[in-house]
Amino acid sequence: MTSFAIPSVETERLILRAPSMDDLPAMTAFFSTKRSHMVGGPKDELGCWSSLTGRLGHWALRGYGIWHLTEKASNEFVGWVGIIDIPGWDEPELGWVLMEEAEGKGLAFEAAQSGRDYAARHQGLNGVISYIAHANDRSLVLAERLGATYEREGELLGKRAQVWRHPDIDTTTTGLTTERNGQ
Repeated sequence: MTSFAIPSVETERLILRAPSMDDLPAMTAFFSTKRSHMVGGPKDELGCWSSLTGRLGHWALRGYGIWHLTEKASNEFVGWVGIIDIPGWDEPELGWVLMEEAEGKGLAFEAAQSGRDYAARHQGLNGVISYIAHANDRSLVLAERLGATYEREGELLGKRAQVWRHPDIDTTTTGLTTERNGQ
């Protein structure tokens, strides 16, 4: 049996943590909406279960992956962020999703910046890409705010997308995130 730990990372307003079975109802609700179409949806409960278990497997096999986000103020599951590196991806990607009710608070920026910083400092993943659907204006704005730059047109899972390159993080300075005890 393989043993692995998913680190928890704490920011000012969020906890980046291991995916949990308790997240499945919110994931299923999200993936039933049109919002999910830009990130692999729609999916039914079984498809969401596969995504949830796949996220845990990604951590086990790669040593990095997707964190689920808990907003400290509400203690609610509000989305996910992290590195995706599975068949069909050109290279490791920083991805993010927020539930609709969590948008407009700067949480996506906080989560993506923290996840990107952690990946560069602790997982050797610096200067990663993000695939962004052409119609995903919010993610395009966030990528620019994170300092990413448009690199090229690309394709992911049979759909055209823009590929944005994140800047290298100076890993010799103090990080933006603090690690908590692993779960």
